[in-house]
This record gives sequence, C-alpha cells and structure tokens, in this order.
Amino acid sequence: MLNNQKVINTLMFTEAAESSAAVARQLQKNHHLMQELGEKLRAISPRIIVTCARGSSDHAASYGKYLFETIIGLVSSSAAPSVSSVYGASTKMDGALFIAISQSGMSPDLICQAESAKMSGAVVVALVNNVDSPLAETADVVIPLHAGPEISVAATKSFICSLSALLHLVSCWSGDKALQESLALLPGQMLRAWELDWSSAVEKLANARNLFVLGRGYGFGVALEAALKFKETCGLHAEALSSAEVKHGPMAIVGPGFPVLMFGQEDNSSAGLAQVAEDFLNRDAKVMLAATGEPAPWRLPVVSSVHPACAPLLQIQSFYRMANELSLRRGFNPDVPPHLNKVTETL
Repeated sequence: MLNNQKVINTLMFTEAAESSAAVARQLQKNHHLMQELGEKLRAISPRIIVTCARGSSDHAASYGKYLFETIIGLVSSSAAPSVSSVYGASTKMDGALFIAISQSGMSPDLICQAESAKMSGAVVVALVNNVDSPLAETADVVIPLHAGPEISVAATKSFICSLSALLHLVSCWSGDKALQESLALLPGQMLRAWELDWSSAVEKLANARNLFVLGRGYGFGVALEAALKFKETCGLHAEALSSAEVKHGPMAIVGPGFPVLMFGQEDNSSAGLAQVAEDFLNRDAKVMLAATGEPAPWRLPVVSSVHPACAPLLQIQSFYRMANELSLRRGFNPDVPPHLNKVTETL
C-alpha cells in the first residue's frame, strides 16, 4: 500500500481514480444490452471480427483481440482507417463483426471506415463515451462506455472502460461463468489496485531517456498504453513490445541501467515473461515487473488471484497513478501534453 505518498490532484489523477466507479456504473447500466448483444452474436455467428480505433482506443482493441481469439475463438483483425478515408477503397466484410472504439466518436476516418464496413455487410458495433457522436449514429449497436466527462488530454478512465466493455461483451457472448463472476468483482479490486505503491518505478524512471514496456497476451494492450502514456505525459521515449518479440533483435540494446517495465498475468504466458525478466536482471537492467510472485526490489505489487483477463485492467490502474507522479517529478503537466488535443480528428 502507499506509504504516505504525496498526492497532487491533477485532472489525470482525479479521473483515473474514478475508474472503479465508472466500471461499476458501466456494468450495471449495460447489463441488459450486453446480454441481448451476446444472444444476437451467438445467433448470427460472425465469421471474423474487425476492430477499428486510434491511440488508446486501438490499444484497447489489441486487448480485445486476445479476448476474441482465446475465449470466442474467432480471428480478430485491426482495420486501417486510411483504406477508406484516404484511399477511398472498400473491403468485403459480409458476415463480419466490425467493432469501432472511440472516446469521442468524432474522428472522420473512423466514421468513414465504419460506414464502409456497414455498406459492405458487416454488423457495426461502436464502443463510445459520447453516445450522441457521429460514430454512434453510424453503428447498428452502441455500447456506451459510461466513463463520464474526461477533461485531461491523457485518457485514463475511458481506456479502462473500453477494456471493461470488451470484457463484458465477451463474457456475455461466450457465457463463461468464471469470467462473469470475476467481472463482478472487478470494481472492488480496482480500488485496491489504485492504492498499491509503485513509487519504486518513479525512482527508476525519474532520469530515464528510453525504456521498453513489455507484455504478452492479455497484457500486451496495456503495455502499448503504458508506452504511450510515458511519451504523452512524461516526455519519456518508450517502446512497447511483446515479451516474445523482444527476443527477436530489440533485447540486444538492453544492458546495465536500461529500464524495462513488464506487465504479466497468471496464465500460460507467465513462465516466458519471468524468464525474460531473469535474463534482463542478469544484465543489470532496471527491471520493473508487475506480476504476482515473491516480493523483490524489482517487483511491483499487483492484486493477486484474479482472472488473467482482468489483471491488465488492475495493472494499468496502478500504472496511471505512478505515471501521474512521474510526470510531475519530471517537470511536466500530465493534463496538457505538448502539441496534443483531447479530440484528434484524423482523416
């Protein structure tokens, strides 16, 4: 737990702290919607899932890919919005489930791609925080994120709500009782995750210039998200990699003092992640491993004994608190990253 850690209530801090309440609200308000959508998807049996998103929302889609492929058993592919918005091309999506994820629902390229997918025969589902947005109007089914207002440019609770919405969808579609039971416990576990002390990572990264952020499977999406937040809020160059992919060349630059943040969950990926962590520790790298295990100076505390698919939501919740502190420590304002706007309308 936190040890008298000084708290500075930036918007990022305040909004990230609301994530547990937002997820609880979402689960309650979307209960019947998700049950009905789960029944519909079992009936129509899509042949493929296509996701479309930008930024943090695309990282949520990466998390969704592992849910869809491991629990539903359907191939999931990420669409390139520019195929429609820039090149004016259309793709054959008859029989596909097209899932667009956006906090604002305002980006023209996502709207264009969703319209194209709908015209080509896909069932379009939109996960949006703004249910009055053009993207929501385009969709066949709208899943509200219920994150509430998010003013800080750095997305936090809207990202977590995107993950929980995907998790809720998959639990209702699959009928997985263990997952449904774990999902019900998630808001309370998020409160615990918010209170965990990751300040050791702040000390290791206060003067860093580069780092790797690693994850695998369910944890890869939050590794992508964490790397983005380091760049956005801390002025720190971070590269997200699969803990398997890092072995194919990138690990050559990891040596003494090189920081590596790792996200792990209790599943079949954990042994491989632990081996990579050991390899980097043997090189005197600054390893920060967010995973269950025996306490060690390089291990970040996590909420244990949770469903592997729930672990990434809890770990990114702890990460957001740490990133807020690191941003301030490095002299940045996490609410107003340089050169960025809250809503990015790409073409």
